[in-house]
Amino acid sequence: MAKEIVIVGAGYAGVAAAQQLGKTFKKDESINITLIDKHSYLTYMTELHEVAGGRVEPDAIKYDLRRLFKKYKKVDLVTDTIKSVNYDTKEVLGEQHTYKYDYLILAMGGEANTFGIEGVKEHGFTLWSIEAAERIRAHILNACYRAAREHDEEKRRALLSFLVCGAGFTGVEMVGELVDWVPRLAHDYKLNEDEFSIHLVEAAPTILNMVTETEQTKAQKYMEKVGVKISLGDGIVKVAEDHIQLASGKTIPTYTTIWTAGVQANTETAEFGIEKARAGRLVANQYMEAKDHENVYVVGDLVYYEEADKGNRPVPQIVQAAEQTGHTAALNVIAAIKGGEKHEFKGKYDGFMVSIGAKYGVAYLYDKYHMSGFFAMLLKHIINIKYFFDIRSLYNMVTYTQHEFFDIKDRRNIFGGFLSSKGNNLWMIPLRIFYGSMWLIEGLKKVFGLFGANSWFGDTTVFPFEWLQVADVASGASEAADATSAASDVAATAADASQAVFSLNYAYGEEPMLVFDKMPDWFASIMKFMMPNLEVALFMQKFMSVVELLIGLALIAGLFTWLVSAGTVVLVAMFCLSGMFYWVNMWFVPVAIALMNGSGHAFGLDYWVMPWLGKLFDKWLYGKPNHIYNDKFK
Repeated sequence: MAKEIVIVGAGYAGVAAAQQLGKTFKKDESINITLIDKHSYLTYMTELHEVAGGRVEPDAIKYDLRRLFKKYKKVDLVTDTIKSVNYDTKEVLGEQHTYKYDYLILAMGGEANTFGIEGVKEHGFTLWSIEAAERIRAHILNACYRAAREHDEEKRRALLSFLVCGAGFTGVEMVGELVDWVPRLAHDYKLNEDEFSIHLVEAAPTILNMVTETEQTKAQKYMEKVGVKISLGDGIVKVAEDHIQLASGKTIPTYTTIWTAGVQANTETAEFGIEKARAGRLVANQYMEAKDHENVYVVGDLVYYEEADKGNRPVPQIVQAAEQTGHTAALNVIAAIKGGEKHEFKGKYDGFMVSIGAKYGVAYLYDKYHMSGFFAMLLKHIINIKYFFDIRSLYNMVTYTQHEFFDIKDRRNIFGGFLSSKGNNLWMIPLRIFYGSMWLIEGLKKVFGLFGANSWFGDTTVFPFEWLQVADVASGASEAADATSAASDVAATAADASQAVFSLNYAYGEEPMLVFDKMPDWFASIMKFMMPNLEVALFMQKFMSVVELLIGLALIAGLFTWLVSAGTVVLVAMFCLSGMFYWVNMWFVPVAIALMNGSGHAFGLDYWVMPWLGKLFDKWLYGKPNHIYNDKFK
């Protein structure tokens, strides 16, 4: 009878566990794996502030589960909300179905902890889900809309006062996004930037307590430099609709209080019957096994396990820990099924990074390296891209790069607007047609011997490779040998009469210089392998002639322009290394690179062909996304 593994929660931990199990049991028909989540996508939680702060659209951080698990055929995806667990019957009860399990992994994550502070639930905004991020975004836009119509200056300033409670990673990152967003909001609603204010309130005496004093100081100085008003050691005791009250008795007028002061376990697990610790987190041992419940595991932000080698501190609620706990649980399920030793959880945290807006950040790595500014932000992007590489999601790696660097608005990335500006490809049409015509003419000359050129379809090789020249001469008649000798004499005479001059354009009386007058030895060995004899060389030169012809036609028609342009760069590199390309023609390369900027979409076939192919391959490679998955009950 097949064993049922059920994973509840498709966050970082749940996805890590499901992929580990899906990979291990991909050919085992006796194992069924079910991943259940209330959403059909993974929310990239570390970027919620970017949605709330108007930098990216909500879809930019929603990663469809079908795309993540297309290669993991053993993992069934189900969209459902889990209400309870019956440990006696080994059943998970959801709103839509009941799921039998032999092994259960609970990865339902966390949510904001309001600590019972008066008014937070009624008047505050939390930031621990995509829905919460979208609510904050909509509220801020509405506040600006109201402020633009408000005649009372005091109320208008309160509407334009944005307060963040909690100076941990999420709070500081949210503040940074607000700082970057204010100029755009002021412009769109015709407001005065000076009337906006951003506040950061923290009950503790310091900010960013998971990093060192170096990062704390740099982050605080940067925020103060860009106008953030910081209150430390003075916690909020009440949140009202139009103000907050601090423990010191001070009040701050604001209609926008964003609460990021703490995290607790998902309250939907409160009645799951597992012992709870601080902030409602479920207690587990070093194998991520739930206390007093056999074959039940707890991972991610939901788990409470004190790490002895780290001063008995509980596992931190960060991405690295979530993934590692997920892997540990999965490995122990595998050990239970296949036999073998259990795996203890050993937390390994490479560092901490926090962004303060799009262009500045601080980082502390491997307990010794301090970074800030541009390089800290660049590292954060690299780490995010690496995450998609680790989960084998090329599609999401590309989409992340696209929305963070190329589709970004208002210059809100580390490169400013240099990568994100969108030009009018209409102006690339003349260049594309000219470049394509050049390749077409070259192809016609080589194929048909037009325009006074010698055809490459003859019986004489054109490649200046020594081993081919010897073979060519040996196979020819004595007349050919005489002709070759005469040609050599003419070439020698011409060489005496002129000197090759480096130039990027022709000038009267100058002889253009070859990029390489002799092939590098390493490239010669490659060419000798590819074209070992005259017969192969003759075929290759005919093939390349046809390729040049097709390149020209494709560029003129605007078909596969990116691939064809990239191919021309490769051809130029090969011609250069073969000793067959002149410096004056190096303009081929920058032109090809320029044409790769979507020039085929402007009055070209790429306008129709590329979207059609994109949809076709997208569906084939990654499957069709859906808002609800029900693989288990097909």
